[in-house]
Amino acid sequence: MPTRTHHVVFVTFDGLQTLDLTGPHDVFANANAVLADARPAATRYHLTVASLRGGAITSESGLRILTDPIDTLPARVQTLAIPGGTGTRDASNDPAMVDAVRSLDRRSDRTITICSGAFIAAAAGLLDGRRATTHWARSGSLARRYPEVDVDDDPIYIRDGRIWSSAGVTAGIDLALAVVEQDHGVEIAQTVARWLVMFLRRPGGQSQFATPVWTERAELEPVRHAQDLIDAVPGDDHRVAVLAERVGMSERHFTRRFTEEVGISPARYIASVRLEAARRALETTTDTVDAIASRTGFGTAETMRRTFARRLSTSPDQYRRRFRRPTPTPEPARTPERSTA
Repeated sequence: MPTRTHHVVFVTFDGLQTLDLTGPHDVFANANAVLADARPAATRYHLTVASLRGGAITSESGLRILTDPIDTLPARVQTLAIPGGTGTRDASNDPAMVDAVRSLDRRSDRTITICSGAFIAAAAGLLDGRRATTHWARSGSLARRYPEVDVDDDPIYIRDGRIWSSAGVTAGIDLALAVVEQDHGVEIAQTVARWLVMFLRRPGGQSQFATPVWTERAELEPVRHAQDLIDAVPGDDHRVAVLAERVGMSERHFTRRFTEEVGISPARYIASVRLEAARRALETTTDTVDAIASRTGFGTAETMRRTFARRLSTSPDQYRRRFRRPTPTPEPARTPERSTA
């Protein structure tokens, strides 16, 4: 009895992020190998890498990849995959590419986007009215450019109906493992994850990997002064009434002008500064969580733990284990050589 086939098509373009393609591609290929041993009669993935005209494309790292023309693909595709990369800027503005993706989506049972591949899907209207994610550094741009999309910048991946989207780069591997789990069950997906030395479900969201985003500096001097006060000593008493008095403004006027100038409320700004201060302390010091919580304005370790769980989907201890910067080991002092003269 012939093995059934599940067609997976990767739509590619110049400027592709290589790992956005090769990571999920290897997950599906490894799933085939596992299935060959565990379930010989199970459906296998048939993997095709395609581009508009076929032939070689060049990834953003310079790797050349041979592709099939899109117009040679089968009439029905089970999974359409759209990787990301710097080339998505041009691809999402190319009417031929956008039309091809829209057409392929209509012929597909499931569409997945990896990293900034979400921009191409959004340009084709595939994400309208849906919740989707992308790389944390590109999420703001996706939300501004495509306001019809409900962008969530924290999850590693999101499934909304038949559309799946993932965060940056290696998150495409997490998404592909989730697809394998849906298609063949947790046991097969777990085996593939073990072979790839991966978590089947990575702990936490992508916020824990994000670097602090630059916050607008206010043009109004009193508001800018308030920002400086918060940045300098995050653990100080920064209640809005106290800040307003220190910069010589009424509380109501200060709150309104701060929000207008900075783009977020004083309370949200203070919370973000304290969170980043705590993250830096966990990465660079051996201080206890209690000491860091007190110094950065959380008050108690429990309050800091709740904030980390809510904002970063992890605990301070787990965050430190992942991101603690190793302290260089000092070289031993040299012992002066004795003269034999």
